[in-house]
Amino acid sequence: MALHFEPEEYGARKAAVIAELKTRGLDGLLMFQQESMYHLSGYDTFGFCFFQCLYLGVDGKIALLTRSADLRQARHTSNIEDIRIWTDEAGAKPATQLRDLLSSLGTKGVKLGIEYQSYGLTAANGKAVDAALDGFCALEDASGLVDAIRVVKSPAELVYVRKAGQLADAAFEAAMAETRAGADEGAILAAMQGAVFAGGGDYPGNEFIIGSGEDALLCRYKSGRRDLGARDQLTLEWAGVYRHYHAAMMRTVVTGAPKPEHTKMFDAAREAILACEAAMRPGRNAGDVFDAHAGVMDRHGMKNHRLNACGYALGAKFTPSWMDWPMFYHANPAALGPGMVFFAHMILMDSDSGTAMTLGRSYILTEGEPEQLSQLPLELVVR
Repeated sequence: MALHFEPEEYGARKAAVIAELKTRGLDGLLMFQQESMYHLSGYDTFGFCFFQCLYLGVDGKIALLTRSADLRQARHTSNIEDIRIWTDEAGAKPATQLRDLLSSLGTKGVKLGIEYQSYGLTAANGKAVDAALDGFCALEDASGLVDAIRVVKSPAELVYVRKAGQLADAAFEAAMAETRAGADEGAILAAMQGAVFAGGGDYPGNEFIIGSGEDALLCRYKSGRRDLGARDQLTLEWAGVYRHYHAAMMRTVVTGAPKPEHTKMFDAAREAILACEAAMRPGRNAGDVFDAHAGVMDRHGMKNHRLNACGYALGAKFTPSWMDWPMFYHANPAALGPGMVFFAHMILMDSDSGTAMTLGRSYILTEGEPEQLSQLPLELVVR
């Protein structure tokens, strides 16, 4: 089996989930999030775009229902022994076959938690599961149960997180070797992703964001490439990824002389990210970090150019997003604590002047000052 952690690590994770299930009065959990499956068993696939479910009972029984295409994937990448296959055929009813699996495990009449909030469970499949289990067992939404457990990383996980941080820095250095007036965005992007792969890393949970000129004001990936101008701006949001653990970073790079707006916006972003670092302490909450960000930005006159969130947790994530729970936004009560990993992004987009400025890096929270996952200096990069 191609497992990335020792059996004891998986055992501790399983015990933590079972303990929470008992606390909530649940007899088991139906998992549709790929992140939950990976966390508990090592199961590594993008097959969650189809119907699949991992069951865990409070008695410790665990079973996977998936497609035939993922049978060997599950055998090779996970510690799951009980793997069932639902049948690809006209009129396939995987939800009914899930009920049959649960029946064989003696769960009729019990109360199960279910991850409704999951990319792995479409609305149509969710309705099918509800219908198939109606009268068979009781269901309670347990979305976020595993998320709240895996948000605190073990020492073994943090080894991979730090490696991801090293790959993120390597990606930026590779990008800067290609960045100059006249450079092709495609060459820059290829250098970044190539550096992650060359370092033994993985595909990210979502595409790297790259955009110059007007596209530098975008916060999402879009297709289409251009060459950098003599006086231009290039926004990059990327992540080092190792064993699916992410360390995200963000920078806006200027070619030629920066505009006065670039300098003003960078000064605000730098002060804001340092304020966020100061707020990333045990006993504080996610909302406190956002308020630190907003306070600085607003004092600099940037309220109309900032976003309503300034970061989020990171971990072992799968397509379509590397964003994890919780997020930094106003009044978010989620408590911060040691072992959590966060990406703080200072994003300023002035559509009136067409100016972009971003600054972001990732951290491991500790008992005191957060540990930076990047060695890149907080300075305006001009090429």
